[in-house]
Amino acid sequence: MNTDEPAPERLNDVDSDAVAGLVAKIESKPEVASTHFRANVVWKGGFTSEATVRDFAPVPSDEPPGMGGSNTAANPVEQVLGALGNCLAVGYAAKATALGIEINDLQIHLEGDLNVQTFLGLDPAGNAGYEAIRVSVELDADAPPEQLARLHEQVVATSPVTHTLKRPVPVDVQLA
Repeated sequence: MNTDEPAPERLNDVDSDAVAGLVAKIESKPEVASTHFRANVVWKGGFTSEATVRDFAPVPSDEPPGMGGSNTAANPVEQVLGALGNCLAVGYAAKATALGIEINDLQIHLEGDLNVQTFLGLDPAGNAGYEAIRVSVELDADAPPEQLARLHEQVVATSPVTHTLKRPVPVDVQLA
């Protein structure tokens, strides 16, 4: 091990050198910016299933008792809220670090309104998805309010999950 190499610079527990390296790579070869993600879901019985992504432990899914489930895990629409919150957290960590802002505490509270009539087959022409999602961000960081407002705007403007939810995305579901 070479102890003469400087340790990666870290702020907010983010490896700035790794992020800078990725940015430099994409700036020099924009074609490497296109990525592809996969998940595999296996039904476990009832309303339970497990999603496996890469080599991580499966993420369980279930419905609450009022929806006929056994309440062993978050349901898929709750997981959508979690995915949005997690994506925003990554954005705050990455962009705050790039701006030299230390985050002391970050909490993201999400809630959504969903009418289950279409899911239950009672309104086939309706919307089975969220009708509205609200997000409240509590950010305690070492920066003036105007800089935090700019940080917030940048995070929201560049969040992949926010973009996915805010615009139509072609989804092709095939029975194999």
